[in-house]
Parts: sequence; structure tokens; C-alpha cells
Amino acid sequence: MIRRRELLKMSLLSGGAAVTGSLLGSSFAKAALAADSASSVVDTTLGKIRGASANGVSSFKGVHYGASTEGAMRFLPPAPPKPWTRVRDALEIGPPAPQDAAGSNSASEIRKAMGDLIGPGTMGEDCLVLNVWMPSLRNGSKRPVMVWLHGGGYTSGSAGVPVYDGTNLARKQDVVVVGINHRLNVFGYLYLAELSGEKYADSGNVGMLDIVLALRWVRDNIGNFGGDPGNVTIFGESGGGGKVSTLMAMPGAKGLFHKGIVESGSTLRVGSREDANKAAERLVAQLGITPNRIDDLQKVPMDKLLATLHSMAGPNAPRLGPVVDGRSLPRNPFDPDAPPLTASVPMLIGTNATESTLLLGLGDSGLFSLDDAAMRTRLKAYLHLDDDSKLDSVIASYKKDRPNATPSDIYFAVTTDRMMRMNAITQTERKAAQGTPAYMYLFGWQTPVLGGKLKSPHAIELSFVFDNVNTQTGMTGTGADLQALADRVSAAWAAFARTGNPSHPGIPKWPAYDTISRATMIFNDECQVVNDPSRDERIAMSALPWA
Repeated sequence: MIRRRELLKMSLLSGGAAVTGSLLGSSFAKAALAADSASSVVDTTLGKIRGASANGVSSFKGVHYGASTEGAMRFLPPAPPKPWTRVRDALEIGPPAPQDAAGSNSASEIRKAMGDLIGPGTMGEDCLVLNVWMPSLRNGSKRPVMVWLHGGGYTSGSAGVPVYDGTNLARKQDVVVVGINHRLNVFGYLYLAELSGEKYADSGNVGMLDIVLALRWVRDNIGNFGGDPGNVTIFGESGGGGKVSTLMAMPGAKGLFHKGIVESGSTLRVGSREDANKAAERLVAQLGITPNRIDDLQKVPMDKLLATLHSMAGPNAPRLGPVVDGRSLPRNPFDPDAPPLTASVPMLIGTNATESTLLLGLGDSGLFSLDDAAMRTRLKAYLHLDDDSKLDSVIASYKKDRPNATPSDIYFAVTTDRMMRMNAITQTERKAAQGTPAYMYLFGWQTPVLGGKLKSPHAIELSFVFDNVNTQTGMTGTGADLQALADRVSAAWAAFARTGNPSHPGIPKWPAYDTISRATMIFNDECQVVNDPSRDERIAMSALPWA
């Protein structure tokens, strides 16, 4: 049984698709891109960059928004890079942040099913890069800007994963798409303030501060790419949704974005200073570094830090993620309420119908063939219940609306709601309580891959959001029906980015969420708005204690 916190940490599903190979990988492709890029030179505050233009879209990849974070800059807030004078090529995806490419056994099983989740490039500490996709036609208008924060918890992932390619979203929806790389795991979230004092006071959140610096780059430069710096939407899935949630409570990010989309990553609370300090003490001790020599951490080779992190993997691995440090993050993101700091920022929030078939099932294939007794035993442990009557009540509520469900179906429905949907509902309720529109969705389309056993798993919506269903088929399979749903989903995300309301002519009118009607858009082959879907299940789950 994987603990909920560990699950979110390892929820590395930054791209739900197998990688088919990057066109940029060949010298022929690079030469072709360079030859076609004469009209794609753009000024930035740091210098000129040259992108590539094809099929009505200009792309700029591997653009440095921050200086290298290695050596003396490790664990410190990011700094802008030095300006340059010559035109720099921006034709290739930049380096991923350092991360444990092997991961846990469960992570390995997920990678085996889904393909590479890191993307091209050699990981390194000079990783503060971003990618921009924009319609090539510059008509003088300022387009909505959609800034993508990749998944992978706070430990892995990259904006360079192919499913995140912004070409189709930019061209078809007339928006500017930006994807960001930032520091992860021990490099981005090792809280050293209690061990070292002022020098590393911000170390527990430097990964989030990287994103803030990238948003400042967007504010200062995106107008030259045809984007509107006054209309920026941050959106992310899984860990990326957690980053969106956290940015909502960060004073340094205030005013840098104007809307937020959280896909399967609603985060109410993050780490405390006490817990973060314990994690840092364990990792520093594992490296053999004494508290009076914390600066030695800046000299440890990157590979050794990653190997040490890997050696500590498992249920008791040190938690690495944002910290309520009283500085860059003064409070929990959505607990006890939505942050007043961003009260005027509308949100779009949702989950997939069976998130845990991927997050739990691929690490434990026996979960797909449970009998009733095994299902009860597993759920009792997962829900931390010692009262059989409470367990009976929960199971009964889920069976009521699912008369043909197998024990495995019930297990995945309950665990999905526990780990994802209940937090999403709570986050939406708290945002709506501010009087600002909040919209909720449930992605119910079922994938045929792996014999259909995953149903509507974690990350399945990504190919539809980015409108890449025709190229990233590892999680979706193929079929004529895919494009119609991709059109509806990507248009909803773009409509929300443009106006703060996801409604568009291709779907039913989508009302804002409130605690009376609880209107929820169900995305499937036929999209529909349902008021308070699975009401009995929501009530039963709400009555359970949280461990």
C-alpha cells in the first residue's frame, strides 16, 4: 500500500504517451529548421533568439530564463542569465532538471507502460529553460498566454516530453504556449534553513522560485511573441497541478498570472518546516556531511546526490516538495481556505475517473483481479480504518451506483476519490467561496490500451488538452473518435485562458461551481454537465477521517 503523500511525490506522470522519437534528433532536421528560421528572430530583454517556423507555428526551444544553478548557486534562489549580443539559436528542447531516471519500482512499471517521461536532452543543473510556441501570423493582437507546469510530483519530469508539444494548441486555438523546466527533488526542495541559517533560508522552495522567475520572463518578454502579459494562465497536471495550487499562495507570484487550471493535482497543504527539516537532516547524514559544513553540499557531484536520493527511495523516503517557510510561501495553498492573495483569479479544476488504475495498478497487477475479501482488506488499510461499519458504509455507497462493478472496480473508484477527487472538490469549494468563478470537470473517457483495464487513468487527458492525440498514442491508442474530443477539450482550456469561462460552442454551457448545484462537466465521447455526480460517494468519503 502506497501512502498518499508518497503517491503524490512519485506521481511522475508528466506525459501520458510513449515517445516515438524527436524530429530534432537528426542533423538533417536541425539544418532544415535553421534554414526556415530567418523570420523567427525575436528580441528578449536578454538578447535576440532564433526559432523555427513550420505549419503556421513558430517555436523557440531551450530558452534560458535563469542562470545555471550548479556550484555556488545550488540551493539558492535563481538569478537571470547574463545578456548576450549575438542571435542565439532556440531550436532544441533544453536540458531536463537533474532527477532519478530509475525511480521506484512502481515508477519503473509506469515508465514501461508509458515510455520516456523526461524528454530529450542531457539532464544538468543549467536547466532553467523554457519553450514557446506561437502562431506565426503576427496580426498585431495580443493572444492569451498558457504557461504549462509539468507533472512528476516535485521530483521528476520535464516540459520537453512530446505530449506537451504546444504546436497544435497554439495553432488551432490562437494562443501562445510556454513550457517551463525548473529544479526538482533535492536540488529544488531541500529545506536547509534550520541547519544553515540565512544563506539557505529559501532553499526549501527554490524550485517554485524558479517558476516565479520564469513567469517574470513571460511578463517582460511574451509581448514580443504575440502574447498578452496581462492575460496569463498557469496550468499543470499532477505535480504541475500542485505547483499551480502553490503559486496561488506565493506573494512573489502575485500579478504574474491571471487564471489557473489544476488537472489531477489539487493541493491543499504542503510540507511543514518541522517535517522538511527532518528530511534534510536524514539526507545530509546519508551523505556524511555535518551541520557545520552545509556548504559542502554545493560541491557534491550531481550524480552522487541523485544516487543518494535513489538509495533512500521507498515508503520512508524523505519528502521533497514546497515548504511553508514563512518567506516565499507564508501559508498552506488551500488550507484552511483559498488564499486571499489570489482571490480574483478564476480556476478550472478537475480529475479523471479512475486515476489510481495507473498510480496504483501498474505497480501491483494483482489489484486488477481482487475478490471481495481482498478488496475490503486493501481498502481498510488504504483508508486507515479500524471500524468495519465505516468501511461497509463506503463500499455500499459505491456499489449503489455501480451494480455491475467488480471488487477491483470498487477499489479503484474509492482510492481515486481518496487521493484525488476529494481534494479537487474541496479546492473548488474554497475557491468558489471567494465569489470568483471556479469550474469543475471529470474526465471519463476510457482508453482501449492494455485491454481497456486502465479505464480513465491519471494523465489520460493530456493528449486531448494539447490536441496531440494523432501523434502521442501510447496512452490513448488510435481511433477516429479521438480528434473530436481533443477539439472539445483543448477549446475549453483555451476559452478559459481567453475569458475565464471554459464554455464554447462545441460543448454544453458550463456553469460555475457552487455547493448547491455542484455543476461538473463530464468529458467523454458525449460531453455533458451533471450536477453533483456520484453524490452518495462524495458524502460517504467526506465522512471519513483523514490520516
